[in-house]
Amino acid sequence: MNKKGVKTALLACLLMPVTAFSQTRPDSDKIAASQAGASPLYFDVSASNIPVIEVSNFNNELECNVRGGFPGFFEKVNSGKKVVVAFIGGSITQANFGYRLQTAKYLEQTYPQVSFQWINAGVSGTGTELGAFRINEQVLSHQPDLIFIEFAVNGAYAAGMEGMIRQTIKKNPNTAICLLYTILTGQTAFYQKNELPPNIKGLEQVAAHYDLPSVNLGMEPASLEAAGKLIWKGNPAEQMRILFSEDGIHPTTVGGNFYAAAIARAFKKIETAKPLKKKELPKPLISAAWEEATMVDPSILPVPDQGWRVLPTDTDPNLKKFSPWFSNVLSANKPGATFSFRFKGDMLGVFDIGGPEVGQLEWVIDGKLVKLSREKEGSFIYYQAKDTTAADVLNRFNSYCNNRYRGQFDVIKVPQGNHLVKVTLSGQKADKLMILPEDKRADIVQHPEKYDQTVIYLGRILLRGTLLK
Repeated sequence: MNKKGVKTALLACLLMPVTAFSQTRPDSDKIAASQAGASPLYFDVSASNIPVIEVSNFNNELECNVRGGFPGFFEKVNSGKKVVVAFIGGSITQANFGYRLQTAKYLEQTYPQVSFQWINAGVSGTGTELGAFRINEQVLSHQPDLIFIEFAVNGAYAAGMEGMIRQTIKKNPNTAICLLYTILTGQTAFYQKNELPPNIKGLEQVAAHYDLPSVNLGMEPASLEAAGKLIWKGNPAEQMRILFSEDGIHPTTVGGNFYAAAIARAFKKIETAKPLKKKELPKPLISAAWEEATMVDPSILPVPDQGWRVLPTDTDPNLKKFSPWFSNVLSANKPGATFSFRFKGDMLGVFDIGGPEVGQLEWVIDGKLVKLSREKEGSFIYYQAKDTTAADVLNRFNSYCNNRYRGQFDVIKVPQGNHLVKVTLSGQKADKLMILPEDKRADIVQHPEKYDQTVIYLGRILLRGTLLK
């Protein structure tokens, strides 16, 4: 097979698992529904009542792949200097009762001489594509010594994972990175055969290419399930055995203990590896495109249209819970309000706040109206911009915006190059009643005026490229 054929086969392998195996429709719905507000970026372990984890003597070589280990991390730990540890992932990472806090507490107890600073960059219901946009602002800007990355149940999009890794190595090649693999209902069967779930195999190829440690967090509960001692999914009031989760995705505190215990065992294994420090950034396995992903605060843009205003999130009761992500949002509520920006790259988008009143955005790119064609690459869903005679709108209201506010994002792909983008708040109104499923229509029926509005709360502009003046 020639080089082109090898690369095509590899890409197919990396994309196939997330399309076919990573999550069912009910699973993806649960993950999306978990999207809500932001958690404080910094967290204090002592402020929580999280129990001390119990680390069993479970042993399976597949649980932890040490590879290049944590270069420089343990030297920093033993130096007595402040150590910054960041967690970035989806709802399992964001949760305030699970593995993140349990792992942090374990590390504080294991290394009592260290002054740790902890970062929670978990965003519920999102995957590595948004992670690649977020990682510089929410993680790398804080100069972490170690980053845990957890996105296996959130699509396991390998190209986005590679983008996060490449950004980290470019920023500081001595930053330690550890990939964490959580699992979904049904995937314990793979571990029980001493195999990896297909979506995790794709991420493992990325980890191997960059010589990074990885931990399969679900191996011990899979073993206990096979022994009849654990139920993966169920009602806590009805179970006589250990209950891992109530929904098949998000662990209970006990389930989180298993995840954290796997990390604890991995730490002991990695600490003995004595790795070399990282050297040069290797050539990309899939693509270097995602290392260009970034976020731009729209409040820095010159916006002469008075229809847009910078709104502090901490002054609005509905938006206050998003202030850890966005101290301000660019907001408009009058159709026709417009702003523009230039960038060099191949992708743009919005990271915004959804809610009952949100409306739709029109896009004009390089002076042309665009049709937004919904496309999919593995688990990554985006819009392809195509020339048209009538502008499409990007609706910011969806089936999860019933009487609640949530973080959300969408991206638009364009040809690589320099672009002028004009964004306008559309006067078109979506049929919100029809967008909501029947079991979520009570609030719109009782309070239609709350939904009969056209508002935008833009927290960040997403770019795969560079903002131009």
